[in-house]
Amino acid sequence: MGFEWIADPQAWVALLTLTALEIVLGIDNIIFISILVGRLPPERRQSARLIGLSLAMLTRIALLLSLTWIMSLTRPLFSVAGWEVSGRDLVLVGGGLFLLVKATLEIHTAMEGVEENPEHRTLASLPAVLAQIAILDIVFSLDSVITAVGLVQLVPVMVIAIVLAVLVMMLAARPISDFIDLHPTIKMLALSFLVLVGVALIGEGFGMHIPRGYIYFAMAFSFAVEMLNIRLRRKTATVVRMHKPISEDEKS
Repeated sequence: MGFEWIADPQAWVALLTLTALEIVLGIDNIIFISILVGRLPPERRQSARLIGLSLAMLTRIALLLSLTWIMSLTRPLFSVAGWEVSGRDLVLVGGGLFLLVKATLEIHTAMEGVEENPEHRTLASLPAVLAQIAILDIVFSLDSVITAVGLVQLVPVMVIAIVLAVLVMMLAARPISDFIDLHPTIKMLALSFLVLVGVALIGEGFGMHIPRGYIYFAMAFSFAVEMLNIRLRRKTATVVRMHKPISEDEKS
């Protein structure tokens, strides 16, 4: 197919819809990358974000151009106790378990206070971080591409939508990462989101359809509550400083 779709208004509507959907589906990807690059030296974090999102874009496009193989993943490979298992199920369960283990380990590290002690904090290497990003990119991209194929039939529209969505995510990745690093409670909330996404992936792998809208609504609601908590803590700290008595040393 050439560029005949350019003159089709429905194709442009599909492009905008799919781009917005890809951005929403990429939220968990951005959060995961933001958590991982936090373990890199500061001077290497931005390059890791861009490389990680570029890998996500290339993975999605590669999967998109392999539509025959993607559709074959939805066919049953074998059955267990009457449950038909497909390649997509295996990928989702494996990715969900990886995400669940990784997020749990990060929560344990944060709770034990290892990150706050420079003597015990270990900085990850760029190849190790990119390898973990690449693994989860496959899982997130698989789900995203299957959604795109079900929504739009035009491959050029799907490719453009993926590129536009990743460009938006590249612009948003650094502010999101900096915000997560600045607020430890937001980082803990982000890790909890990843646990939730991991459980959802495992559930989908076992044939339990969990609408993403419920998950994203829970994430948005929790984030809004935490933003109110942050604002309240700032206001309380300001009031305490204003009413704190001045000591003799401060007067002199």
